[in-house]
Amino acid sequence: MSDGTTKEPWLSSTDVLVIGGGPAAAWAAVHAVEAGAEVTLVDKGYCGTSGATAPSGTGVWYIAPEETARAKAKASREALGGHLADHYWMDRVLDQTYTNMNRLALEGRYPFPVDQATGRQIRTGVQGPEYMRRMRAWLKRIGVRILDHSPALELLVDDEGVVRGAAGYQRQLDRDYRISAGAVVLATGGCAFLSRALGTNVDTGDGALMAAEVGARFSGMEFSNAYAIVPKGSTITKTAYYGYATFFHEDGRVVEGAGSQKGRSVIARTLLQEKVFAQIDRADEQVQAQMRSGQPNFFLQFDRRGIDPFTQRFEIDLLAEGTVRGTGGIDVIDDDCATTTPGLYAAGDAATRERICGGFTGGGSHNSAWAMSSGSWAGRGAAAFALRSGHPGAADLRGTGRVGLRPTGSPAVAADDVVAAAQDELIPFDKNYLRHGERIRPALAALDALWSSAAEGLAGGPGDGRVRARQAAAITAVGRLMYRSTLARTETRGMSKRADHPEQDPAQHHHVLAGGLDEMWTATTPATNSTLAVAS
Repeated sequence: MSDGTTKEPWLSSTDVLVIGGGPAAAWAAVHAVEAGAEVTLVDKGYCGTSGATAPSGTGVWYIAPEETARAKAKASREALGGHLADHYWMDRVLDQTYTNMNRLALEGRYPFPVDQATGRQIRTGVQGPEYMRRMRAWLKRIGVRILDHSPALELLVDDEGVVRGAAGYQRQLDRDYRISAGAVVLATGGCAFLSRALGTNVDTGDGALMAAEVGARFSGMEFSNAYAIVPKGSTITKTAYYGYATFFHEDGRVVEGAGSQKGRSVIARTLLQEKVFAQIDRADEQVQAQMRSGQPNFFLQFDRRGIDPFTQRFEIDLLAEGTVRGTGGIDVIDDDCATTTPGLYAAGDAATRERICGGFTGGGSHNSAWAMSSGSWAGRGAAAFALRSGHPGAADLRGTGRVGLRPTGSPAVAADDVVAAAQDELIPFDKNYLRHGERIRPALAALDALWSSAAEGLAGGPGDGRVRARQAAAITAVGRLMYRSTLARTETRGMSKRADHPEQDPAQHHHVLAGGLDEMWTATTPATNSTLAVAS
């Protein structure tokens, strides 16, 4: 990586380097330390406040180890996910989540509310600000070195292509860094295309770009078109609350079907033609009180505007959440969440969640459980790898970053222009949400051309300019993986609904794999251990 500054890069080494600062990263650090590793964590923002979890209240897929309850929990979303989930992984996540939530109460010192009827703590959800504050404090207590405001820009590999660290930029100190490591955990979150959805502006696909540059494989990237309902002009997403809403046309007529399981598709189609309004008019007084205590910041936007959302209508919009609330990501190939590239592990929204969700998920619940579970396994696996292999000096490693760092031609492309062009193909409802091959193919062609242009001429200036350039490259790379995978799945399954292929095809009961950068590829692998697979 070119310096971009006049200062020499700061050099450091560690057993396990965790990249990210949300729950997956935090749990990875906890388990890596417990496995005997020295751990350094680098976060693009401030660990404990950055990312999609930190500003939100979120449910957690926490089910007591009781056979009937767990069977019901596993069955709850299988059809929605297109029967691509794996019961083996679901069982693992339910076990690990149950353990971790109990540990959060004791070692993490999280103040769960108490059920007045039973006197027991209610551990089925967390308040994001308090959760992440407690996780940061836990990491500090056990000796994790945390480097805030220190985005990683590229992975470092040794002569055999094993991932051995990362290089990046420390914003507050205005200096580059190079950290050599025995293994790396990517827990950088998903990609929401800088749509401004709550907490996602750090989620620009950086981990996906870095993983692709070292040859890692992806899975389920077609399941990356999540959208959230928001009041028009707002960034605060809490789609679950709209389950109590009625939706209206501009003339006051009810938008039929908008409150159903396919409601967001109905809303998206209506928004292409006219404004849509909502009123949370089906919540009784008890539910209203629970909503206000459960997600106070959801109501700030209404209080400031003088709107009572329970008795008054307000205009709504949809914000893209991409892979943050989708299920696609870096493929994991064993119980430790190793990737196809040695030395590299993936966790949380950066990794595929198909193992437990198939082709559909949403905010919190399964995503929250996956973050803490996959983080735990990735941290433990990375520690074992690092302690077996040791770690080299920074001088023995080479950086793998390309687009946005090392242009092949003269720098002539601005990061903001690349982001805007990518957003034009990735955010509109009629391209990424209401999918049709006739719209996806030209969008992909535009992204491919954008990638070629960026490879030749995109490079950030000194300091933070390289961070913006890499974000632009990452958003573009994620979009290309998404649309190639979408075109490879010629059916409607999970959240990838194709207007030109509206039915689910039993012959496509498989996962779509993808990879590459300049030259991209797709392939398929059979789905295993789902109810359909077991039945056959």
